Amino acid sequence: MSLPAQIPLDLGHRTAMGCEDFLVAPSNADAVAWLDRWPSWPAPALTLFGPAGCGKTHLSQVWRARSHALVTRGDALESGLVPSLLAPANAVVVEDADLVVGKPEREEALFHLYNLAREQRGYLLLLSRKAPSRWRTKLPDLRSRIKGAPAVEVRPPDDALLAAVLVKLFADRQLRPGMEVITYLLARMERSLDFARRLVAALDHASLAAHRGVTVPLAREVLSDLQRSGSKTTL
Repeated sequence: MSLPAQIPLDLGHRTAMGCEDFLVAPSNADAVAWLDRWPSWPAPALTLFGPAGCGKTHLSQVWRARSHALVTRGDALESGLVPSLLAPANAVVVEDADLVVGKPEREEALFHLYNLAREQRGYLLLLSRKAPSRWRTKLPDLRSRIKGAPAVEVRPPDDALLAAVLVKLFADRQLRPGMEVITYLLARMERSLDFARRLVAALDHASLAAHRGVTVPLAREVLSDLQRSGSKTTL
């Protein structure tokens, strides 16, 4: 695979909502636009959905830096904990929010959390692999709440975004591999921003340990080791 000529390696470095440098691309632009609109959301909740490794967690971290939201998980929600979740900042990130589906206690807790956020003019950022329209919730009231709130898809990173992310991650570590290395990695790596971060960290470590630059042979070795390890990706 040769690196497509149209890949823009100057792809939009921007300071997203006053936080760290964040690369905005077609795959995440809609989600970034919605987060930029906060707190002027039309409902107390916003759902970001997409496959593992597409960048939902990173987006939520950017929003947390501005909102000071607490973080919980769908499989940790309990009705008794709802007031304490909203108390500090009136904002909550619920990772793996779709894990409440089919669990009456969790569905009830998310329903109460939504209602309390609405009463207190608070905000919920829900992260999910599935679109809310595909949640088969048992609680009709929760279904209507989630259906009435905006939901935005975060798509897997394309070659343009992955290339730009790799270049930026290498630059952050004062590494300047040739474009043949980027081309090699793009053709073979997992399509995940989390994997890109771990890959560059591993290449940096291997380069220092071997006292050699980041070349295609080194990239081949490190990528093979990472793929054999079967490391998990994050949201």
